[in-house]
Amino acid sequence: MDIQIGDILTMKKKHPCGESRWEVLRIGADFKLRCLGCGHEVMGARQKFEKNVRKVERKG
Repeated sequence: MDIQIGDILTMKKKHPCGESRWEVLRIGADFKLRCLGCGHEVMGARQKFEKNVRKVERKG
């Protein structure tokens, strides 16, 4: 899956704040994502996040 820094990911499940869109801050073996609703940042395994992505939006 082609994901780059700055992309907006729409996930299958919503964050507890009610938002399902996340901004990509870091990529590699792990992803670092920021919730666009509350600003919470999470880091986790690339494989786990990639299987939960519904849509990828590019900035610009």
